[in-house]
Amino acid sequence: MIVDNYASAIKELRIKMNLSQQGMAQLLGVSFSSINRWENSVHEPTLKVKRKLRSLFVEYDIKINWWVVKS
Repeated sequence: MIVDNYASAIKELRIKMNLSQQGMAQLLGVSFSSINRWENSVHEPTLKVKRKLRSLFVEYDIKINWWVVKS
């Protein structure tokens, strides 16, 4: 799947991994509210978290349209 933003990508990843927002937060070492804000496009993950997410996106075959996503 190709997505155009982190909100969609994170939600898709979480669903594929069969995790709740709390479970995803624990996996990434962030708060539940961070996951919630990312999925609702209120904020984007930090660069450190984006690096963690990148390997998970590859593993779960989630492609991001990098031309659309802000860095």
